[in-house]
Amino acid sequence: MEVTVALGGGGTRGTAHIGVLRALEEAGFIIRAVAGTSIGSIVGILYASGHSPKEIEDIFLAVDQTKLYGWPLSEGPGLLGIRGIQDFLNHELSNLTFQDLKIPTAVVAVDLNSNREIFLEKGSVVDAILGSIAVPGLFPPREIDGFRLIDGGTLDPVPVRAARGLAPGLPVIAVTLMAPLQIPTSSPGVVSLPVTNPIAVQFARMNITQAFRIFADSVDIASRQMAELRLSIDEPELIIRPDVYGINLLDRVNVKEIARRGEDATRVALPSLLKEVSYPARLQRQFRKILRRL
Repeated sequence: MEVTVALGGGGTRGTAHIGVLRALEEAGFIIRAVAGTSIGSIVGILYASGHSPKEIEDIFLAVDQTKLYGWPLSEGPGLLGIRGIQDFLNHELSNLTFQDLKIPTAVVAVDLNSNREIFLEKGSVVDAILGSIAVPGLFPPREIDGFRLIDGGTLDPVPVRAARGLAPGLPVIAVTLMAPLQIPTSSPGVVSLPVTNPIAVQFARMNITQAFRIFADSVDIASRQMAELRLSIDEPELIIRPDVYGINLLDRVNVKEIARRGEDATRVALPSLLKEVSYPARLQRQFRKILRRL
């Protein structure tokens, strides 16, 4: 049973992708291609490079989440620097290119110069990921080959179209980390910054911490709207929604717990997925493909 997956963006909620991949493998599905946006690009690249879901979980467990972000303004325009993320990616993926990956893979970002989404399928995977995770205003844009890249979630939070292009004819499983629009996700409480250092402590005494949370929440709201719009247009064969609502973009998370939520959501969706890989469903997709060409 062959499928392709589209792993959506959503910050630290993306740990749920690990559980989705694990549950698919355990159910006997073969993932032939993967496309990722933002955090989905990190999990997707790690998987495509040959890491098992268990190995990816171990990698995430070893990360000190308090050291991923910082305040070195010299990195470019953004409230947070990403030296910690870049060091993590370099350590895990070093000089890996898309050509080195085991399965077809695409990373989705948005180019500020042309105002359009870009599918990255060649060159350095670390550069591609750094472009795809560059949440506008929070992280600095990434300059690659004349592109000025920001978070793919700006236009394509769940990269269904990219996934479908990698493996035409196979059902696309879209994994969205965004709550449906009718579900409120704001959770009142103490506002905290995703870094722990003396500068952060100083900022914590100022209104900038409140502004930071409001800005991050507004980015999330826009992504939710865009995700629902794109899912309705791109029509994946199956949508999986892990219960990660109420977790903000940069919150520290329990990796095992959030991965388990991805597994649970996938197991619930398995009956629908089995229908999508059935012979009648495959014929129907072929028929639709022929109609698109006419």
